[in-house]
Amino acid sequence: MKTRITHLTLFITCFLALQQAWAQTATTKLTTAFQKFEADAQMQNGIASLYVVDAQTGQVVYDRNSNIGLAPASTMKLITSISAYELMGKSYRYETKFALRKNGKQTSLLITPSGDPTFGSWRWPETSEDAVLKGIVQAMQRAGIKTVHEVVVQNEGWNEETVPDGWMWQDIANYYGAGAAKLNWRENQYDVILQSGKQIGEPVSIVKTVPSLNGYGLRSELTSAAAGTGDNAYIYFPVGTSTAAIRGTIPVNENSFKISGALPSGTNQFVSMLADTLRTLGISMPQQAVLQHSAIPQQGYTLFHTVLSPPLDSLVYWFNRKSINLYGEALVKTIAYREGNTSDTRQGLSKIRQYWKDRGIAESELAMVDGSGLSPLNRVTTHAQVQMLLHARHQSWYPGFLASLPTFNNMKMKSGTIRGVKGYTGYHKAKDGREYLFSFLVNNYNGSASSLVKKMYVVLDELK
Repeated sequence: MKTRITHLTLFITCFLALQQAWAQTATTKLTTAFQKFEADAQMQNGIASLYVVDAQTGQVVYDRNSNIGLAPASTMKLITSISAYELMGKSYRYETKFALRKNGKQTSLLITPSGDPTFGSWRWPETSEDAVLKGIVQAMQRAGIKTVHEVVVQNEGWNEETVPDGWMWQDIANYYGAGAAKLNWRENQYDVILQSGKQIGEPVSIVKTVPSLNGYGLRSELTSAAAGTGDNAYIYFPVGTSTAAIRGTIPVNENSFKISGALPSGTNQFVSMLADTLRTLGISMPQQAVLQHSAIPQQGYTLFHTVLSPPLDSLVYWFNRKSINLYGEALVKTIAYREGNTSDTRQGLSKIRQYWKDRGIAESELAMVDGSGLSPLNRVTTHAQVQMLLHARHQSWYPGFLASLPTFNNMKMKSGTIRGVKGYTGYHKAKDGREYLFSFLVNNYNGSASSLVKKMYVVLDELK
């Protein structure tokens, strides 16, 4: 027995010594690589933070500026994802309910949404606009409805501000700046097909939008640029008018160049498209809905159809894989709405901060103003991000969360990009079998993003 204990003690001692040696090796390599990175000309006026821990032990492998709050860009989505898993559950589904009320010869359609960002999305067969509209129409036909005189959307508890604090004017009319409402449709976006001129400087014309827009116009102030210059077109929401301007450039000799914009009202677009679909079947319905912000008595209404979203686990997959800002804002609003009587983004973020404060992450490390990272006003620490990644590894929903992370530089990590900001946060298993959790944020760099990314990869390669 004494010999066995001695052998076991020796094994443990050697194992721990080996672990320590591995950690020292990784730490030494990262220290050298990061010092070189900080000394680079692109970081002359910038700041960077890198925090790395061992996934098995939680031991800190490298720490530089981990307690400094920095703009995280889309790496913020990992905070929102993990928080949503914890506060909503991986099986959570949104519901959009449809009910009818007949009052004499008058028929009212009541739509009760719940903030579903996947309603009408093309990412799942069952959520596509064709599938959703078909299901509603068939349900109305079964109910024997020939005419709808009024459409009411129950908007109780959902504030009218779909865009959170700090989003830029240049962003909010474009597809990635679509805000979250209680009733969203087609991820609140549409496509614009453009035709450029044959010569540089010639005007660009609008061919069409998909779908056709309801009560909202566009005008092109675009010009044609050199071939290969790509998409430099931005849509700007109008002030005091219903027509938006598209400014910037697209390349010459383009006959069907596509950009995507944010719908000013997903609710109006959905009601309009439903009315158009019903009209082809001889059922009349108004093109506009009445938004009701106070409680509507349910007496007299008969529920006839419910549209369910995919489960949260599936939603998070696309949220992180395609970095869909709308999903992040919808999740934060939902967290607020489920635990109170408002969808105010600030309340949702407060709930998230409190949740992590109870688990050892200071509220000051999560100075967030949105759920997607699009706002340049966000400030979070790499320490907080990594602590959440460490927490996630021990949860039942971890496999789905890990699957949601894209692969960059042969590493499972979420990227983040806004002007002057680049970040990577995620997991990596090295060749020697060790697994690392890391967050690497850079703010206020100069020069090209592509050049900076290559230099960030050089640092992260030390984990391989």
